[in-house]
Amino acid sequence: MQSLQNKRLLLGITGGIAAYKSPDLVRRLRDAGAEVRVVMTRGACEFITPLTLQAVSGNRVHSDLLDADAEAAMGHIELARWADAIVIAPATADSLARFSVGRADDLLTTLLRASDAPVLVAPAMNQAMWRDEATQQHYQTLLSRGYQFVGPAEGAQACGDTGAGRMSEPLEIAQQSAALFETLSLSGQHVVITAGPTRELIDPVRYLSNYSTGKMGFALAQAAVEAGAKVTLIAGPVSLPTPERVERIDVVSANDMLEAVEKQLSSASLFIASAAVADFRPVNPAEQKIKKTSDIDTMTIDTVKNPDILASVASAESAPFTVGFAAETEDLIQHARDKLTRKGINMIVVNDVSREDIGFASDNNEVTVISAAETISIDKCDKQHLARHLIELIAAQLNT
Repeated sequence: MQSLQNKRLLLGITGGIAAYKSPDLVRRLRDAGAEVRVVMTRGACEFITPLTLQAVSGNRVHSDLLDADAEAAMGHIELARWADAIVIAPATADSLARFSVGRADDLLTTLLRASDAPVLVAPAMNQAMWRDEATQQHYQTLLSRGYQFVGPAEGAQACGDTGAGRMSEPLEIAQQSAALFETLSLSGQHVVITAGPTRELIDPVRYLSNYSTGKMGFALAQAAVEAGAKVTLIAGPVSLPTPERVERIDVVSANDMLEAVEKQLSSASLFIASAAVADFRPVNPAEQKIKKTSDIDTMTIDTVKNPDILASVASAESAPFTVGFAAETEDLIQHARDKLTRKGINMIVVNDVSREDIGFASDNNEVTVISAAETISIDKCDKQHLARHLIELIAAQLNT
């Protein structure tokens, strides 16, 4: 269930006896690395207390559509934007009917209307209610809208009946939740990603560098793994944990990064250059620390251009599909188009690093994706959401 690492899951609990299993589901989701927030219907609160779910999730439980404590009292919009996926367990016969006809008169149904996140539903009801024609019609309607289902399972039920209607066990629901993020759109591909800054030595204690933290590149590596790829992440000096199932190669300078990239090219089918590589390096780094002296007020450092890793990869024989990043402060689109043409790459992602709310060191970004075929703007969102969106855009062109 590695694909749940750092994911934001919204768990909706409706009013059925199977709600007693929901705390166990929350625990399993969190153990897999997900952050979980819980929304409970009024009926759910009759079977299990919000305090219990708050304790196991570590987050406040939501139940009111008009929440005065939420930003602008718009809790459903906040939660809809926050969630990477929505899991509803248990989902009663009544809730399936309400979802199917598009009701939006409580918090859970309203946020379903407001969210574009994938939805996984775990039905739980009496076996006769599950077999009922109306319930099956609602089920088919939801399937046609892209809702995914886990269960119901067969077995003894709380009412004494036996048959299909039991809620699936929490472990199975957690596994199916993880599967929501495994698109397999890059199945069989070897993806090489560069991330973070490079450091170019001035002397043993000083260097030229930039503000890149590597967050975008690491998010792309995670998203590429979820899409079924073999991923090699070549990282400059950053303090980020390595995503699960990712091979990480640590480097320092631009020359180090180029050497590491070249060793991977023979098997790479996709290269994503998200690293902020220093454009220049000192010609002659000092072997000892440069001392400050009273008779010298200025210091001049002679520099030379660093290798252009992106252009080098794009011009290689049997070059992989190549994606570049452009961190700009003005004339974003024009500079990006020029870079796309000049370097001979397939796609470029440009963002405005002069804005404090996106780009370097921020958890969010807002970008424009440019290729020969199209130009797509992606509104401000967290870098995990953005990475998954970018990987799907790249995969769509790579697979055509």
